[in-house]
Parts: sequence; structure tokens; C-alpha cells
Amino acid sequence: MGDLPNVRVCPSRPFNNVGIDYAGPLWIKEGRRRNTRSVKCYLAIFVCMAIKAVHIEVVSDLSTPAFIAALHRFISRRGIPAHIYSDCGTNFQGADAVLRTQLRDPVVRELCSTQIPCQWHFNPPAAPHFGGLWEAAVKSTKYHLKRVIGTQLLTFEEMSTLAHRIEALLNSRPLVPQSSDPCDLRVLTPGDFLIGCPLVALPEPDLTSTPMNRLSRWQLLTQFQQSFLKRWSSEYLTTLQGRSKWYRKQVNIAVGDLVIVHHPKTSPTHWKLGRVELTHPGEDGVVRVVTVRTSDGSYKRPVVKLAVLPVEDEQDS
Repeated sequence: MGDLPNVRVCPSRPFNNVGIDYAGPLWIKEGRRRNTRSVKCYLAIFVCMAIKAVHIEVVSDLSTPAFIAALHRFISRRGIPAHIYSDCGTNFQGADAVLRTQLRDPVVRELCSTQIPCQWHFNPPAAPHFGGLWEAAVKSTKYHLKRVIGTQLLTFEEMSTLAHRIEALLNSRPLVPQSSDPCDLRVLTPGDFLIGCPLVALPEPDLTSTPMNRLSRWQLLTQFQQSFLKRWSSEYLTTLQGRSKWYRKQVNIAVGDLVIVHHPKTSPTHWKLGRVELTHPGEDGVVRVVTVRTSDGSYKRPVVKLAVLPVEDEQDS
């Protein structure tokens, strides 16, 4: 297991280095009429790399224009990030291309910013574990939200309200104690870095056990938020317990190694083979990404998707 990236351990303002991913799809209805049409929506989740603060935007589709609009809303409230990290989604790559094209104009560069450059970093293809920070945020949001909502259809306004209330819940989770004083029970939360004090919600009655047919639309949102809190908080407590990781070093993959490339869509009798033609070691010298040459061409893959041939038996020391 490699060391944490510099952006995870170096002090910076909130959302100066941000990871982005999508959650969904979720179903919403176009209006409040009974027979209105239902459509898909998605959640664009922005995660601060330093303090794990979360920013959630509801978007209508996976297109590049819809994502750029969500990025504009994010920048309007959180500021321009210095570095953006994401997977190789086509909407992310499209947004990167559009922004690069616009920033080539010197007039646009002068109007936007000449002191705060924004650089986009993409994970290697087929390597979601490289974005574990925002993948965890997607899981925390999507897993419980879909189970809380169930078959209930919300409007776009109701979904946006619920997403922002869930954002406040995620940003209120405790990180570390504020001091070593045994009498001090205060903790630091992502909300402390965002607004300078803990996030506090308005007091509301407990509606988790109230039948849905007795609730108004806005009381239903409150019930969803309270149910989400109960589910997510129990899961979050288990993640705070210590867990062992991969501490034993393995031999690096080298140029020229014959490997089997994991591909989920191959036929049962077909094994996709390739040769490693280039390695991309990290700052600690460990190779986690390589360029593989196959019969279909050359592309990057993480080493967890490869099996080196011949396979040697490992004996416990």
C-alpha cells in the first residue's frame, strides 16, 4: 500500500484540491402532478482532499454541459480549486477539453485567473481504487439514499433539498479531538473548516416511525434525512475501527513481463494477454500502473488488473 498523496496531508484551504465522482442514477418526477413523467438524475459529489468535506450537486444527466454547469455552481460557492482529480469518465474528459480550449485565449485567462491555475488529474483506466476517497463518499451517499427513498419519487427541488441536507450530515462527522484536555469533548469536523464552527441543524420532531401517508411532502424529506442519518452513522462508526492493509512488499512488474489482462467482457475460453512495455512507478518507487501492449493496442492498466506469467508459488517465511 502506497503513502497518501501530498494533497491528502498538506494544509490547504477547503476544496483547494478536490476529487469528483457521480452517484446514481436516481429517479425523480418532472412536477407535482400525479401522472407526471419520471426522469433520471445524478449526484455530482465533490470531496475535499484535505479535510474530507463533501459538496453535492444534483445534475440532470451525464453530459459534459450538465457537468460544467454543476462545476460552475460549485466554484461559485467554494472557489476555484487548484487541482481536480477524477476517473476517466467522458463527461470529465469533455469538461477538461472545453476548459483547456477556453483558457488558451489570453483574454479569457486574464479574466478568469492568472494566479490560481487549475490542473485536472485523471486516474488510470479501470482503476477505481485510485480514487478511494471520493468512491467512499459516493458509497456513503448513494447506498443509504437509495434505500431510504425506495420507490418514492421526488421533484428536482425536493431532491436538491435532500441532497444538501445529506451534505450537511456528512460534513458534521467527527474527525479528531480539538485538544488533549480530558475534559474537552469537542471535536473537529469538516464543517469547522467550512464555516468556522460546527454545522447545526434546526430542531425537528422524530418522524422515522410515522407512516408516509400521514406526512406532508416536506415532512417526508425530513423523514428521509433522519432515516439516512441512522443508517449512515452506524456504518461510519465501524469505519473508525483500525483495519490492517497490505504491508508486505511484492516484486515490481518489469518491462517485458507477459501478463494476463483482466477484462470482464471476454468470452469464457479467451484470455487477453499482453506485454508490459512501460512502467509508471510512484514517488516511493512502487509500480502500480503500467502500459500494456496487447493485440488490440497499448493502454494503461493498474497492476491489480494484471497477472504476471509464469505464476510462482509463494511460501510463507
